[in-house]
Amino acid sequence: MIKSVVELTKKELAGKKVLLRVDFNVPVENGKILDAYKIRAHKETIDYLINRGAVITLLSHITSVESFEPLVEQIKAILQTGNFYLYENIRKYKGEETNNEEFAKELAQSFNIYVNDAFSVSHRNHGSVVAVTKFLPSYAGLLLVKEIENLKKVLELPKEGKTLIIGGAKIETKFPVIKNFLDKAENILIGGAVANVFLKANGVDIKKSLTNDSFLENAQNLMEEKNLIIPNDYIVSNDMILDIGEKTTDKFVEIINKSKIVIWNGPLGKAEIPEFSHGSEKIAQAIIDSGTFSVVGGGDTIAFLEKSDLINKFNYVSTGGGAMLDFLAGKTLPGLKALGYGI
Repeated sequence: MIKSVVELTKKELAGKKVLLRVDFNVPVENGKILDAYKIRAHKETIDYLINRGAVITLLSHITSVESFEPLVEQIKAILQTGNFYLYENIRKYKGEETNNEEFAKELAQSFNIYVNDAFSVSHRNHGSVVAVTKFLPSYAGLLLVKEIENLKKVLELPKEGKTLIIGGAKIETKFPVIKNFLDKAENILIGGAVANVFLKANGVDIKKSLTNDSFLENAQNLMEEKNLIIPNDYIVSNDMILDIGEKTTDKFVEIINKSKIVIWNGPLGKAEIPEFSHGSEKIAQAIIDSGTFSVVGGGDTIAFLEKSDLINKFNYVSTGGGAMLDFLAGKTLPGLKALGYGI
């Protein structure tokens, strides 16, 4: 079973140097952090450690800029604390993505304890997620534990009244989740580019719409499943399907209203463009209005809900994109296994 940081007493943490893996991989434009949701999500663990006298160094990667250096003051303001060190962008180092043990050993050498609070990178077999646990006593942070508890809950709850909504564009990450939920959800609602594969498999001319033909056979095999519901109308622009249509939206809303639990990953259209965000907006509002237990996740979904000022109206928002999908697909996440989860 996974060991949580709450198992450490105040005495065991006081004065100890803690290496804390977080996920501050946030969008940055003109030197300004555009979406701080992921950063704020780690505040509880950071405060917990600081309040117990630990000296913490935060460790993360970032892809939108080369270095964290120009962002430090913004991060301090978001977290409302300055009592930490922030390691440089970890993906600058060769040994990170190869999960190199020598690199991880060097990373660990100045610290007493390692804490992984970054569920969203725990599907990566990387040095700062996996190999580092071989050289330090290792624990799960408060956010990581919450992620496991909530996602495990939606997997294990009865099929009756459970609705999975899958959208977005990363088709290859969505099919394993759909397959795993065929006997776990009463309804599986499909939108976004994922729906285009099913529409094409069903003989619809999707023209220039984003798709992935390598999953056509998969889609054809799944078409017989009665709990799988694909759009029957859609919004088209420049020969591309860019949102679900009104009839589909109404059907999805009707199903949501009868649901006891809804899991949603991926917008139902090109939601970053207002004219193609209506399907996602109506689905989000339906989930909120229904009062059903709701779990949402995925970078694009979070960005959409943040922009729409709806993010705090869901029961649980997962910081994981690929990690959430892998967990829901029933896969073993290397970062969780390294902490003893599932062993």
